[in-house]
Amino acid sequence: MIKAIRTMSCKIKRILSIMTFILLLLRVQAQDNYVNYNYTYLDNIKTVQFHVEGLVLSQPIYYLNSGSPLELAFDDLNPDYREYVYTVIHCNADWTPSNLVTSEYLNGFEEEIIENYEYSFKAKTIYTHYNLLLPNEDMQFTKSGNYLLLVYDNEEGKRLAFVRRFMVVEPRVNILPDVVRPAMVGKSDTHQEIDFSVTHKGFDIRSPRTELSVTVLQNGRWDNAIQGLKPLFSRAEEQVFDYQNKVIFPAGKEFRYLDLRSLRYGTENIAQVEFINDRYEVTLYTDEKRSRGGYLEFEDINGNFVIDNFDDRDAVLESEYASVLFSLASPAEMYDYDIYLFGAFTEWLLKPEFKMVYNPAVNAYVGKAYLKQGYYNYMYAAVPKNGGEIDFEPVEGNWYEARNDYTILVYYRPFGGRYDRLIGALTFSSRI
Repeated sequence: MIKAIRTMSCKIKRILSIMTFILLLLRVQAQDNYVNYNYTYLDNIKTVQFHVEGLVLSQPIYYLNSGSPLELAFDDLNPDYREYVYTVIHCNADWTPSNLVTSEYLNGFEEEIIENYEYSFKAKTIYTHYNLLLPNEDMQFTKSGNYLLLVYDNEEGKRLAFVRRFMVVEPRVNILPDVVRPAMVGKSDTHQEIDFSVTHKGFDIRSPRTELSVTVLQNGRWDNAIQGLKPLFSRAEEQVFDYQNKVIFPAGKEFRYLDLRSLRYGTENIAQVEFINDRYEVTLYTDEKRSRGGYLEFEDINGNFVIDNFDDRDAVLESEYASVLFSLASPAEMYDYDIYLFGAFTEWLLKPEFKMVYNPAVNAYVGKAYLKQGYYNYMYAAVPKNGGEIDFEPVEGNWYEARNDYTILVYYRPFGGRYDRLIGALTFSSRI
């Protein structure tokens, strides 16, 4: 009997050992199986915002050892608390994982729980709001460069909830930008060219074309980023990036806007608000194409969004969620293009849930988005069905005078260096 019990005990230990190994393997696979761009995996996660604390329209750029942390906020449509954990991964300039081990770029813990959360109240849609500051007492950055923030739902197994990019800067250079009309015929009225120089007084860069790499972003978008730029020429402690017709972006126009700050009284572009089956249904007035129209100047927030609420006091916890119906007038279907809603609220991605469908009964493309009360910018992105990049020209048009924000990121890897240091970052308006 005793021998049988011991035998059974050994078998149980083996089984437990195998199960532990499998769980560890699954955890490693879960951490390895992620995209290296902003993406939300779980449908219950909504309204992810990541920016400098107190600056909701800023890029997630942290200056090493500064007093301005990054703030992450998101809603979980599950009404009950769930344990979310986070970790960060250091990356190269091209967003592949760097060769640094965790202890080389982090002080503190490798993984931690998001402890700050609050429950919504008064809102018809019940949700839990989570908030995190980085760095914090549990996790501090020691190296500059690109980083990925990975957030996991730690209940019932470890599921990746979402990924967010951010940057940590050790300022060593100054960036002097200029926005000009492209010299290329056919683009001077529709595109914007970014020329700039990088000065580095007292900071030795021995081989600029091999040690420097620069990325330029338009409105915080990574889908159309221009990366891997090298200096055109050098002069005393200055690197010049004055490439003619190389760092060029379609200018677009000012973003369309959706004002959801009041469901009680409505706003100028809301045609109807209904409460059906325990949820708000908002129908917008039909949008018109702007490709043939001239440039109309008005204030926008360059594709971003801000959570706000005119109906109640607490925009974070009292704001409602609503299913918003968009429509784009079109006398016929655009057979060469697919049409998508596009902006920061779509994560600057062409996601299936934001694809518009042509409805011949109303001569319009229609689509829906589930959004929290606030102020949103968006455009309609046309994508060639035979493959190709986003094209705003068929629906929105492009106009040189449009206001855009640009961000220049300067990476540095000296000879023998093991990672890309981010030694400069600057965000500026095209109206400089």
